[in-house]
Amino acid sequence: MTGPARRGVTGPARRGEELPGGAHPDAEPDHGERDTSDVLVLRALGLGDAVAGIAALRGLRRAFPGRRLVLAAPRVTGGWLRDLGIVDEVLPSSGLEPLDRHGESISDRDGNGDSGAGGGESHVAVNLHGRGPQSHRLLTATNPARLIAFGCTEAGHDGPAWDQEEHEVDRWCRLVRSAGGDCSPEDLRLDPPGERSSDVVLHPGAASGARRWPVDRWVTVARALARTGRPVAVTGSAGEAGLCEEVAAAAPEVRSLAGGLDLPGLADLVARAGLLLSGDTGVAHLATAYGTPSVVLFGPIPPSWWGPAIDPHLHTVLWHAEEPGDPHADTIDPALEAVTVDEVLSAAEAQLSR
Repeated sequence: MTGPARRGVTGPARRGEELPGGAHPDAEPDHGERDTSDVLVLRALGLGDAVAGIAALRGLRRAFPGRRLVLAAPRVTGGWLRDLGIVDEVLPSSGLEPLDRHGESISDRDGNGDSGAGGGESHVAVNLHGRGPQSHRLLTATNPARLIAFGCTEAGHDGPAWDQEEHEVDRWCRLVRSAGGDCSPEDLRLDPPGERSSDVVLHPGAASGARRWPVDRWVTVARALARTGRPVAVTGSAGEAGLCEEVAAAAPEVRSLAGGLDLPGLADLVARAGLLLSGDTGVAHLATAYGTPSVVLFGPIPPSWWGPAIDPHLHTVLWHAEEPGDPHADTIDPALEAVTVDEVLSAAEAQLSR
């Protein structure tokens, strides 16, 4: 199946520090002296997860105005979100490692003199990481006054029901709305850093073999795009340098930037690009947030779960399956393998001619 992923309503770009100051009608009432204790949010995942969580984080800003938003996340992605004004502080974390050992980074500012996630009793903990029980227990161990999370019988928490078929962005927005934080996929938008260029960015890598389109097909695509006269850049991590150099060897006009960009540099490149082509990975979510036209090759995870959540006219998703596959498999997923060079080039041409 080929076509745009989801529909959204176009609206102005917004950053964290530019959000409306008013809280949702169901948010905590202001009785004259606003509570300034922290909101601790767990989302210790990768780049795509970080971007997909921006809308929910903005909803938390609205639910708890005046409170410091502390994000437990990897240092690099968390620091990028902090620098954008989406959160106030980063608690460096990875996966499901304990949070209490970093307790000194979470200040209890309710005036009782206590400090640390395990010492104070008034901070709010929010689980944007998963449905538990491990992630629920990690946050419960910080001794919060309140836990906002999906329901989990094993962790003894009563919350909204998890919906496996729900889009990732909608899922976390729904959770935050249940706590009084108004938000929607429109809150994914980030301000572009400048004028858009004519550059085409290719990102051939992915975390698992199941999500890596064959390199020889990327080479053919790179060669065809180079013939259009547009600058073509290939991005990837330092560990993907060999893959990216192989793709870049398709034509003299194609250059590899693998390992040469930090996260802000990668975000800037994608934000200014005329077109991004990639698999279902983190850079695709950057394109969604910045409104960069994209062609995204899906498999094994369906775009109804992780595809572009706004601006369907800007994003073409290519998906050839009816059910999800194993995203952690070592070999390419059949749905992704079914995507052809011709349809990728056709989709790219259609986006470039807009």
